[in-house]
Amino acid sequence: MLKQAARRLFSTEYMVPRERIAGQMPDNRTAYKTVVHIAWPSIMESVFVTLIAAVDTMMVGGIGHHAITAVGITNQPRFILMAMILSLNVGVTAVVARRKGAGDRDAANRSLKQSLLISMGLGLVLSVLGILFARPLLLFAGAQEDVIALSVQYFRIIMIGLFFNSLNLTINAAQRGIGNTKISLLTNVAANVINVIFNYFLINGIGFFPELGVKGAAIATVLGNIVAFFMALRSVFRKSCFLNLQTKTSWRFDRRTIGSVLNVSSSAMVEQVFLRIGFFVYAKMVASLGTAAFATHQICMNILSLSFGFGDGFSVAASSLVGQSLGAKRPDKAILYGSITQRLALVVSTVLFFVFLFGRRFLVGLFSQEEQIIAQGAVIMIMIAFTTHAQTSQVILSGCLRGAGDTKFVAATSFLSIAIVRPILTWLLCFPVGWGLYGAWFAVIVDQFMRLFITFARFRKGNWTAIKL
Repeated sequence: MLKQAARRLFSTEYMVPRERIAGQMPDNRTAYKTVVHIAWPSIMESVFVTLIAAVDTMMVGGIGHHAITAVGITNQPRFILMAMILSLNVGVTAVVARRKGAGDRDAANRSLKQSLLISMGLGLVLSVLGILFARPLLLFAGAQEDVIALSVQYFRIIMIGLFFNSLNLTINAAQRGIGNTKISLLTNVAANVINVIFNYFLINGIGFFPELGVKGAAIATVLGNIVAFFMALRSVFRKSCFLNLQTKTSWRFDRRTIGSVLNVSSSAMVEQVFLRIGFFVYAKMVASLGTAAFATHQICMNILSLSFGFGDGFSVAASSLVGQSLGAKRPDKAILYGSITQRLALVVSTVLFFVFLFGRRFLVGLFSQEEQIIAQGAVIMIMIAFTTHAQTSQVILSGCLRGAGDTKFVAATSFLSIAIVRPILTWLLCFPVGWGLYGAWFAVIVDQFMRLFITFARFRKGNWTAIKL
């Protein structure tokens, strides 16, 4: 009976309703192999970046919990400034994937070139704005007087790297659209290795390097961004590559090309606005609980990012394969590949559940030796363990919908769950109810399960397969 249940869950035979099958479908082995081939570099990239970010936090944490808070408080303001770039890249991936599926190389390169020009302009403007308005932005984010000076110093330096990071992300978004996820893996691995190496030298003042503390961590991040950009740029100057900036395809904007990208990106932008407002308000309320509480929160967020890393890796594969399948007029394959990524993520999430549950004190202890932080973080880790399955699944389902261009629905879901439910519930549980930091994390659980139920219902309905780009 157990074997039969496993077969019904993991066999491709049961993933697509018979009435939706439009042609020859890949067998079990081929279908899973296709997904894994695209997914593994994205998973490695996401998990590696998460682990390096965790190491980065550990190294900064060596200075003290005030340093963790100073760096952590900059996350949401940085993502707010990058919202337009991230939105643009959703459109880039979706449109390039469709053109790849249709075999139209010229259209794919036009999309990349025009998107790069937009990314270049946005990256420059946003970098300048971030440097000029660093202090008021971080004060509004909830930075306390004991960390504001460090936060501003760190934020202004990493804003220099935002320009290079913007271009790198756009190139990688296009490469993901054609299924070339290895480029993104390589650039991010290189960036983060450089980040950690120079963290070691510049934070602590090793050898002839000056001891710069938090400022050194920021410089190391910028150096990593610059290296990643040049590696990504090199990947689109290879004649053998489907995406090649040396082709005769015009750089001039045309309505059809940029319209297709912006049609998807505009809805993604709405989603990003809702995401960033919700996360910003959420982080601001947590920051008001005090420096130690926010440091604990930041540590737990780093650990939670590990499950997000796996989900995001599968999501990239799902988005690429869904877009390519719809471009090739095979919505049945789009459903199939979306379903396979769900099953694979289920297995990974189950492993992470036990790691988080039984290794909670050890994991938190890697970031801080303060007993107060370890004790409170260990309780939150139990909550994280029970969130893992919901988080990975909803991230993948959202990736499927974005790959199909159904970004309006994802935006509406984000508005309801992240911009409304999470902040309201956080305020209610943290303050009137008096649960403090635990209340903030209970709100995260509700948010994750809410998004899972809504996106799963949308995916099952299948209307997203009929969207035209």
